[in-house]
Amino acid sequence: MIIKSAELETVCGITSKLPVNALPEVAFAGKSNVGKSSMINKLVNRKKLARTSGQPGKTRTINFYNINQEMYIVDLPGYGYAKVSKSVSEQWGPMIERYLHTSDQLRMVFLLIDIRHKPTDNDVTMYRWILSNGFSPAIIATKLDKIKRSQKKKQLDLIRSTLKVVEGVPIIPFSAETGQGRDEIWDLIERYVLEDDEEMTEGEEEEV
Repeated sequence: MIIKSAELETVCGITSKLPVNALPEVAFAGKSNVGKSSMINKLVNRKKLARTSGQPGKTRTINFYNINQEMYIVDLPGYGYAKVSKSVSEQWGPMIERYLHTSDQLRMVFLLIDIRHKPTDNDVTMYRWILSNGFSPAIIATKLDKIKRSQKKKQLDLIRSTLKVVEGVPIIPFSAETGQGRDEIWDLIERYVLEDDEEMTEGEEEEV
């Protein structure tokens, strides 16, 4: 994927009205401090498009990034950070659920998991919750550069078994430092989102 343009177009808070977009959307979910902002920046070859923070749980909005005027990357709020007040964290769930249920353009969901650790209870809950909302999320195993190469298979197997990943769903090892996994993520997006959208558009034109 050649990135010609990438910009933050819409920011939605808890009470905000979600945008009605005409382009396909790909959403990224993950616990706080899993490296979601760094991953987005690496995906689009921008250093500071998605703001990274030393304070996990700071992102409390749904952020829509317009990529190449072709699609949106949708950054969902991080979850599972203990220092975020319970009243605030309880509002994120309905906000994310509202998006999953009401977006007509959401084509694919990715769930980010820290490859260094066994998925947390919050990770398992989020994975099952996304499934219950009608999506089968692909898994991105972040922070690959933080483990030894010999540990990779063991950690990927641990993620798959703990989450009970649906058969056939890919788990992509990813490093924001080296960019490993970037091409695999874009391959999935191009195959299941952009190509399908092109086919739908062509079909609509033929019917006219």
